[in-house]
Amino acid sequence: MTDVAIREKIRGHILNNLMFTNDQTRLADDASLLDLGVIDSTGVLELVLVIEENFAMQVKDSAMVPENFDSVDRIVSFVMRSKAA
Repeated sequence: MTDVAIREKIRGHILNNLMFTNDQTRLADDASLLDLGVIDSTGVLELVLVIEENFAMQVKDSAMVPENFDSVDRIVSFVMRSKAA
């Protein structure tokens, strides 16, 4: 799976299920989801489930940190690194 496909899936989930919009302009890929108030700990767990179900991978508890889940860019990077390992 390409980073473009991963980005589209993650962005779509965040916009539709956490921000309740399909307006792509409301979410910059480098915007902090925590600073925007888009996700909290429950939102991170929801994103982990989306990642595990869609990208056939397991997310360790130790990986559930803002460095991996605070923006679309960081999530895509985390998934790509994890899939390459």
